Amino acid sequence: MKAVILAGGKGTRLYPYTTVFPKPLVPIDDKPIIEILLRQLKAHGITSVVISVGHLAELIMAFLGNGEKIGIPIEYVCEDEPLGTVAPLAMIEDLPDNFFLMNGDILTNLNFKDLFDFHVKNQCPLSIATYQKEVKVDLGVMITDKVGRIVDYIEKPAYTYSVSMGVYVFNKAVIQYIPRNEYYDFPTLVKSLLSKKVKVMSYKFDDIWLDIGRPADYDEAQRIFESMRHKLLPDGNNQ
Repeated sequence: MKAVILAGGKGTRLYPYTTVFPKPLVPIDDKPIIEILLRQLKAHGITSVVISVGHLAELIMAFLGNGEKIGIPIEYVCEDEPLGTVAPLAMIEDLPDNFFLMNGDILTNLNFKDLFDFHVKNQCPLSIATYQKEVKVDLGVMITDKVGRIVDYIEKPAYTYSVSMGVYVFNKAVIQYIPRNEYYDFPTLVKSLLSKKVKVMSYKFDDIWLDIGRPADYDEAQRIFESMRHKLLPDGNNQ
């Protein structure tokens, strides 16, 4: 199995941590986020990785090298300018029939092998790992009728949505829908596939997942990793 990791963004939402480090190298306890992810991938049978780099690429490449330290071969593709979340796939040669694409800044104990098997079993061009995320509104919400009369008031409600975890399994055939050498992101691809009636599957997951996008998320990731380290480093490297 092969994985493509997106690590080229500037991580502006995680400022000021990303002033010096690219977001995938921001540490969770004593290990960079991307190292935790790579060790998980290796433990679940992924045998090679391509990392798409851009912002502060030299730091990521210097730290990870060719993957020898972690024990998984790593190659790189470099974006001279931001291309979006799926455009880098058009730059990678020799992709297998099915492969992972994922963000390099997530904390999860997702079983990647189970997700891959789900994708292959369903014979779908694209599978998306999804999570039930509660979103709180810190304001009073007004419900009105057509003429503007308030019919209900909900104080600081919470809503639950099925959200993308930033982990996907692609069939190589999907690459034909991705334009070369121009900006193209994942939401645009999904909408294009759905408009063409291409099957896209949701793989539901309900254990540990956190998108480390903001300082509050980063603080929560530190707490989760401290208490769940044994579940988040399945290769036994807990030192």
